[in-house]
Amino acid sequence: MSAPIVGAVYATDAEKLDVARYEALAGRGEGGIPIGAALFDENDRLLGSGRNQRVQGDNPALHGETSAFLAAGRQRSYRRTTMVTTLSPCWYCSGLVRQFGIGRVVIGENTTFYGGEDWLRENGVSVDVLQDPDLIAVMTEFIAANPDLWNEDIGEE
Repeated sequence: MSAPIVGAVYATDAEKLDVARYEALAGRGEGGIPIGAALFDENDRLLGSGRNQRVQGDNPALHGETSAFLAAGRQRSYRRTTMVTTLSPCWYCSGLVRQFGIGRVVIGENTTFYGGEDWLRENGVSVDVLQDPDLIAVMTEFIAANPDLWNEDIGEE
């Protein structure tokens, strides 16, 4: 896939996930954690995308979802937006979804990490999990090769 275009329409969940995948793979190529995300409006237009940049930016707050949220800029409302992420959102990113009332989350996979998605569902957020085999492989390989960095990212010792 070529670089995502803000304002372009990505009609299907698979197309939206490809935007997040692009970000995840770009992050991996930069030596970071391969998690990407993108925020879309109710008309399937890309508002912003981003990747986990904890390593590249030396900033623990730059998870994939927060990077996409920041790239999207201010919105009047987030209720009809969709956050697409390559990996089940951690509690921090799940909190962002709830705080701003993002209405839907599409998850590439939750096999390698299971975050706050049950809590999101319990609080009225629509959550769809695609279980993308390529993303499962990317994270499985990354975790095996970088256990200390992975544990740092998810807050484990």
